[in-house]
Amino acid sequence: MNSAASKAASTHPDASLLAGFISHLAHERRLSPLTCVNYQRDVTTLLELAQAVPLGDLQIHQMRRFVAQLHGRGLSGKTLARMLSAWRTLYRYLARDHGYTHNPCLGLKAPKHEKKLPDALSPDAATRLVGTDDSGPLAVRDAAILELFYSSGLRLAELTGLKLGDVDFQQAELRVTGKGAKTRVVPVGQFALDALQKWLALRAEVAQPEEMHIFLNRTGRPLSPRAVQLRVGFWAKKLGLDVHVHPHMLRHSFASHLLQSSGDLRAVQEMLGHANISTTQMYTHLDWQHLAKVYDAAHPRAKKKA
Repeated sequence: MNSAASKAASTHPDASLLAGFISHLAHERRLSPLTCVNYQRDVTTLLELAQAVPLGDLQIHQMRRFVAQLHGRGLSGKTLARMLSAWRTLYRYLARDHGYTHNPCLGLKAPKHEKKLPDALSPDAATRLVGTDDSGPLAVRDAAILELFYSSGLRLAELTGLKLGDVDFQQAELRVTGKGAKTRVVPVGQFALDALQKWLALRAEVAQPEEMHIFLNRTGRPLSPRAVQLRVGFWAKKLGLDVHVHPHMLRHSFASHLLQSSGDLRAVQEMLGHANISTTQMYTHLDWQHLAKVYDAAHPRAKKKA
């Protein structure tokens, strides 16, 4: 959002409600800082569109017009669906804490959008990526990071939040804190455990006193999510992978490869920490996509006649 739009939102008669809403998301619902920033941006957009009309006076036809305006600005159906979700959440908060009696977003739908399957590496490409050269402290650390992403399907924030007490080498498990501060236990493969032990042997040489985070930067402080993204991209480029690789792609790869080999959707849901199995079901499309490619390449009935 540009500065003019932000200024317009700040002069809205209900702009003061935004701080309380964000505090509710951060402290009561315990959403991540990034998620709170996204909510704040979406609600600020609503205030800018509403101009001088109080939130309590907005009606569904006005909301429908706002969506049309945003669509005209080039926002995708997926983005608008997320924005509408944020607006509905805002009105639920206003009803609970400020006595609002209606939610003008109920029943309002965003324009349809084409569902894009998540990008995933092939098993061969994933194996190449996690087989990095582990000479030097940074390479050892990065090897452990890559192995954990692919071995356990961690989110970026889950990996950077790992602390020394979260690893159980005897049980080959990790305790991770996911979305909404929910904790789950995930299995860890032997390759990842071995890579992690190599890094921990070197970690003590750079760690600041009383620092408990597992993954550290050169100065012994916790490694930032952005630094992890850059390191994943660095190794993908160095190893000659012809796609842009990011941490979430390794999570997608973990899920799709596990589902291909096991077929156990519920187990994959639990390991990924998905609250709703419909989120996990998108990986069944990746699985069928893989099977279709195999069929087209190998099955006699799939081959075209010369």
